[in-house]
Amino acid sequence: MDLYLSHFTNRLDAKGRVSIPAAFRTVLARDGFEGLYVHPSLDMAALDCGGNALLGEIQGLLSVLEPYSVEREMFSTALLGTSEILKVDSEGRVVLSEGLKVYAGIGSEVTLVGQGQKFQIWEPERFRAHLDEAKLRVRDLRKDLGARRAVIPPRAQGARE
Repeated sequence: MDLYLSHFTNRLDAKGRVSIPAAFRTVLARDGFEGLYVHPSLDMAALDCGGNALLGEIQGLLSVLEPYSVEREMFSTALLGTSEILKVDSEGRVVLSEGLKVYAGIGSEVTLVGQGQKFQIWEPERFRAHLDEAKLRVRDLRKDLGARRAVIPPRAQGARE
């Protein structure tokens, strides 16, 4: 399975183009998506990006919601109605629209962050702060998971399920 992994910081060039890392372009190419699907993240000042795998996850989410329901309409608007499909040029660069840059607070640099089925584009300082918070929260979650495991009594030897 091809996944978007790691993170990279790149500068926007004089024409406002940013280079998508080669490893991410490889995942996109194997995914068979022409271009780059991008939408503003629902929870943070970042851009969610990907190809068919990301669109498949969105379709999966929408498919469990009732057609014409308020919930489905809201998700559709937020995930599909605000999306853009960016053209990737022959050198692996895309031009971020002004609206996407404003949403994510992007200036002259971006950090592209792999997240498995998708990657995100962040303003670098915002990403560093987000990463610091994520590390703290993961440490707390790990402690909580360890504490929960300690409460579960070990199975008696030879006991049948």
